[in-house]
Amino acid sequence: MTVTTYKWTVERYHQAIEAGLFDDQPVELLQGDIVLMPPEREPHAYYNTEAGDYLRGLLGSRVKIRDAKPITLPNDSEPAPDIAIVKPLGRIYLDHHPYPEDIFWLIEFSQTTLDKDLGQKKAVYAEAGIPEYWAANVRQRQLIVFRELVQSRYTTELTLTTGTISPLAFVDVQMEVSRLINL
Repeated sequence: MTVTTYKWTVERYHQAIEAGLFDDQPVELLQGDIVLMPPEREPHAYYNTEAGDYLRGLLGSRVKIRDAKPITLPNDSEPAPDIAIVKPLGRIYLDHHPYPEDIFWLIEFSQTTLDKDLGQKKAVYAEAGIPEYWAANVRQRQLIVFRELVQSRYTTELTLTTGTISPLAFVDVQMEVSRLINL
C-alpha cells in the first residue's frame, strides 16, 4: 500500500487556523507538514525570555524582537522561531507575519529539539533566504551560527562558547555569547 500525505499550503493552513482547527494545539507549518510543537519547559522559557530582553536592550528601536511568533516563508512553511529579529514595520504586521525580506536573523533555543533545529529548521530557513540563523544548544552551552547563503544553503558555520559576536545586519553591535547560552 502506498501512503500519500497531504501537503498543506500556507493559505490552507491559515484557513484551518481561522476555522479553529488547531485552537488547542501548538503547531507550526514546515515544508507543507503540520508539526506539533513540544511543550515549553522552564529552562527553554527562561533562555528565550532573557535573550529577548538582552537583544531589546542592545538593539532598541532598530528592530522588533518577536518571541515565538510565526514568520511566513515561501516554502509552505510558517514556523514560530524562538526569537525573530525583524524590521520594525509596525502595523504592516497586522496584515501578515514577517516575510524573509523582513527578517534580520532568527534564533532557536534547543534543549530537546536540537536535531530538528539543526536539520529541518536550518534547511527551511536557508531555503527561504534567511541571511543568518543562530541555534543555541543550551545543554552543551554552544551558540551555533549559520551564515553566508549559497544556493539555499548556509556555507559558514561557527560554534561559539565564549567571546562576542556581531550579527551580519548590525556589525556595530557586539553581543556577548555568554549572555545567550549561559544565562
